[in-house]
Amino acid sequence: MRLFSTVFIIIVITILFGNVRNKIETIEQLENQLEQNTLQIDSLKHEIDTLQWENQIWDFNLSYNTIHLLSAIVHVESNNNDSAHAENEDAVGCLQIRRCMVDDVNRILKRQKSTRRFYYEDRWSRPKSVQMFGIYCKHYGLNTAEEIARCWNGGPKGMNNPLTADYWRKVQKDLAS
Repeated sequence: MRLFSTVFIIIVITILFGNVRNKIETIEQLENQLEQNTLQIDSLKHEIDTLQWENQIWDFNLSYNTIHLLSAIVHVESNNNDSAHAENEDAVGCLQIRRCMVDDVNRILKRQKSTRRFYYEDRWSRPKSVQMFGIYCKHYGLNTAEEIARCWNGGPKGMNNPLTADYWRKVQKDLAS
């Protein structure tokens, strides 16, 4: 009888360990699936955001053939990476915004008697970066795609800077692709 009890206990323990192992494998599979779903959701959110930001370009009175200008600039600046950081310039985010740009946008907002202000960490946020981009372009009266791109790259007098012509060619190339 003792042998039977021992064998029975060993069989039950083996079955229980097998069940536990199966449950652990199931949990790991579900965790992997959840991670894949999360990545897919993030990708879809990014796509939706990109479509919304591309539509915002109409605010700059651009012609139809330059509707994707904002996306092209984001691609040239950061390859669509919201976490991009050029340490040597302290330019960060999808639009590679420097601290002086945040200061300039806040100065513009102050002149407009707006209480809104941006912080340096807002450069990491795509929506806030796009808002700063819009404020900057509207304030400086940038109307054409070339003006917007070159002045984004070289400051308010970027159209007069021959070095921004190369940047504009990169943006044009991205627009054409």
